[in-house]
Order: sequence, then structure tokens, then C-alpha cells
Amino acid sequence: MFLENTVNHKEQFGWIEVICGSMFSGKTEELIRRLKRAKFARQKVEIFKPAVDVRYDDEMVVSHDDNEIRSTPVPAAANIPILADGCDVVGIDEAQFFDDEIVRVCNDLANKGVRVIVAGLDMDFKGNPFGPMPYLMATAEYVTKVHAICTKTGNLAQYSYRKAQSDDLVLLGEVDEYEPLSRAAYYKSMLRDKVRHMKVNDAQEINSKEKKSDA
Repeated sequence: MFLENTVNHKEQFGWIEVICGSMFSGKTEELIRRLKRAKFARQKVEIFKPAVDVRYDDEMVVSHDDNEIRSTPVPAAANIPILADGCDVVGIDEAQFFDDEIVRVCNDLANKGVRVIVAGLDMDFKGNPFGPMPYLMATAEYVTKVHAICTKTGNLAQYSYRKAQSDDLVLLGEVDEYEPLSRAAYYKSMLRDKVRHMKVNDAQEINSKEKKSDA
């Protein structure tokens, strides 16, 4: 179990903490908790999020239960080092939406003595590793995986099932677009979607053939 360390000014190097999990698992809530503790200890803290994430607020990092902390939206990971100059602690939310440069940025900050706390989805809606998250998890000193509760079974959920009809990798949304599911519930839902899609395609193909024959 990860127990929070404090910044050690005698040590040259910092470290990376990754908080990962599915939608509605409390990732941002845990990120905010750690950052507020650091602020209470009068450490210099900066928080960043991708500029694309404007679901709740343009500048605030906001959890699903409305806990919030002020942040700086940035269009790319390369903007972070300059803005984080002189910080003891750097927080980064929704890291999966950043480009691969975020991995180098986090490691450079840690190598300069900064405590870096990163939160993000470990898997996309298809169940695949999401963006730079697996690389961040591999290079981090500490990885905390949090879980939601499956809306179908009541068991621990680790998958973010997309209810909305979209194949876009990035689709910002809430309970109307996503729900957390356990492994069993997720794969049953994906199988139902696949069968439903096959039926729709078959029906369209039949209709197309009928129209051609009528012509």
C-alpha cells in the first residue's frame, strides 16, 4: 500500500505517483486530496490539465462529487515544465489525453526533485491501454489503482463502458455516456453490442439487395 512521502529537500531526486482506474473510480478525488495536503503543508503546488477537458470548468479540476482545485489548462505537455518552475509538487489530471511527451516531462520534473502526481484512465472504452498511461505507470515509483462499483453486478469495476454510439477515442462525458462495469459485465455488454451491430448491418444489406432487385 502506498503511504505518502513528504518532499525531501536533502535528496536531489523527486518521484512519480500515478493514480489510475476506470471512470467514476475516484481518481481525481484522490489527486485533489493529495494536492490539498501538500498545499496545507505550505509546499509550492501547481496543477495542470489538458485544455480539451472543459466538462465542469475551464480552469478548475473537479471530481464527480464536486470537489475541486484550481488548475492551469495546457494544450500540450511541453507547456508544463516552464509553468512548473520552482514547484515542490506538480499535479496532472486526465493524463491519458496528453501526447507522449508527458512521459518525458514527468520524468524530467522528478529528476529535478519534484513530486509528480498523475491521474488518468488506464484503459479506453475498448479496454485497451490509454495513451501514455502505461508508460507513466511503468516509470512511476508508486502506482495506485482505484476502482468504481459495477452498475450491473455491484462488484469492483475496472472498465469504462461507453453507452453513447461513437467510435471516437476521445469522447468527454459523464453518466449519460459511460458507466463503470466489472470484467464479466463489460464483456457481456460488448458482446451484445457486437451482435446488435451485426444485425443492423445484415438488415441494411438485405434492404440494399431488395432495392437493387426492385430496380
